[in-house]
Amino acid sequence: MLITLEGLDGSGKTTVWEALHDVYPDAVFTREPTDSWYGEAVYRSIEDDDADPLAELFLYTADHADHLSRTVRPALDDGKLVVSDRYSDSRFAYQAATLAASDADLARPLEYIRGIHSAFSRPPDATIYLDVDARTAAERAGRTNKFEESGYLAEVQTNYERLIDAEPERFVRVDATRSPEEVIERVETVVADLLAGA
Repeated sequence: MLITLEGLDGSGKTTVWEALHDVYPDAVFTREPTDSWYGEAVYRSIEDDDADPLAELFLYTADHADHLSRTVRPALDDGKLVVSDRYSDSRFAYQAATLAASDADLARPLEYIRGIHSAFSRPPDATIYLDVDARTAAERAGRTNKFEESGYLAEVQTNYERLIDAEPERFVRVDATRSPEEVIERVETVVADLLAGA
């Protein structure tokens, strides 16, 4: 089973992801962007305020393709649980917001990006969405890069809601405004229920 953790920067995904390591020591824990050279290129683009949005999208997409071939698919083929801190939905939500605000001549950026991925990506079996408002997320994240401003994150949040509306059966919403301990406990319960029903 492939379970992904999604949400705005500052929603607590990484904290939850780390907590799940102790509960599922035999699972494969991974993340996007990865630590491959593809992922390094993505991180370089994140720090570059002048990065071309379309070029940046394809850096993320290349990293995702490599992640699938090297980590996700082999682990799933071995029957392992895979838990990913960010996955394709992050690309859909974030890069669609970036492209919508750019000079790129794309009328429907979210649909465009999903179309690119549909040809090769492996959809998650379940996605836990850590729900927090854009202002709180920006404050928690510290506004350290172009993807952590509250106005931008509000657009990203709108895209996430569109994704949830399109596939409500895949997403499990968790209130990320609660204490870290409560959020972790809720996510652990959700994961246990998902595995019990698999």
